[in-house]
Amino acid sequence: MYAFKVQDMTCGGCAASVRKSVSRLPGVTAVNTDPATRDVVVEASPEVTREAVIAAINTAGYREITVVEAAS
Repeated sequence: MYAFKVQDMTCGGCAASVRKSVSRLPGVTAVNTDPATRDVVVEASPEVTREAVIAAINTAGYREITVVEAAS
């Protein structure tokens, strides 16, 4: 599991964009986003790296990302 704060994810549309982008990564099994708290939690198989998730969030257009937790 990976958890992030995405400071520039401020609305439901933003959260949907992040979910869609991260969900496209092979091995991702769940993506939960909360624009009110700016939380993104990703459940994925071990081959999915934190860097790949961050790249997917960047692809969605969001840059202000803080890693909160990374655990398997």
